Amino acid sequence: MKAIIFGVSGQDGYYLTQLLAFNGVEVIGVSRSDGATVKGDVSDRDLVWNLIKTHAPDYIFHLAANSTTQHSALFDNHQAISTGTLNILEGVRIYCPQARVFLSGSAMQFHNEGMPIDEGTSFEAGSPYAVARIQSVYAARYYRAAFGLKVYVGYLFNHDSPVRPEKHINQKVVAAVKRIAGGSKEKLELGNLDVKKEFNYAGDIISAMWTLVNQDIVFEAVMGCGIAYTIQDWVEYCFKRINRDWHDFVVLKKDFVPEYKVLVCNPRVIKSLGWEPQVNFYQLADMMMDAEA
Repeated sequence: MKAIIFGVSGQDGYYLTQLLAFNGVEVIGVSRSDGATVKGDVSDRDLVWNLIKTHAPDYIFHLAANSTTQHSALFDNHQAISTGTLNILEGVRIYCPQARVFLSGSAMQFHNEGMPIDEGTSFEAGSPYAVARIQSVYAARYYRAAFGLKVYVGYLFNHDSPVRPEKHINQKVVAAVKRIAGGSKEKLELGNLDVKKEFNYAGDIISAMWTLVNQDIVFEAVMGCGIAYTIQDWVEYCFKRINRDWHDFVVLKKDFVPEYKVLVCNPRVIKSLGWEPQVNFYQLADMMMDAEA
């Protein structure tokens, strides 16, 4: 069996490659970064079609995106998510209609009133990132309905791991705490500590993807544990690991406005397929704190 992963160089691509290898699936990894099997961009239609035609993959995973809701990433995310999705789906329709295609969705494309989000929650185009994600979902539904393609969408809620870049808040906290444990006198600048979100392990979310694409009943599912903690919970626990009082090191940004107050899902559907998360909040923190730099 073969799988093409677009966006293989990111956190999710890292864990997905491991899972596929464990299951005996040959991986063709595509990324704009060095180190991939193929260096290229999912927005390049000729590249995408040639890969699909040449390899006739059993699975295609579209993970490529600039994971920010900032307006500055408008065109980058349109090309990676929207155009990339259409390139993949049309290539599959023409050259490899038996392939199972997974498209990453996001918690950030839903209307969020602080209640658990599920597959029936309305979309909300609150950012260029959300716009691209929503368009991708409607493309998936079109190709499923019009051509019978097996196109799956997983709406991913917050997930982290030791390989997460430091620009993401959980890893930002972990990295600073480790430096402080080593003698750094730095101050950790953070926003609103009352924000509540899920703290999923990336490996668990990848397992949910694999569960979804290997059945023919459900084609869209939110992916997360459904349990929310505050940013302060994460900060407190990480500093507790080094026996320091977080109040001595954390400063809050003035006039900071968070994107949301609560972001949590209802994972009933994905759990109905047999998936369960294996790593909890504290185990994830321990894993990231104990990882070597």
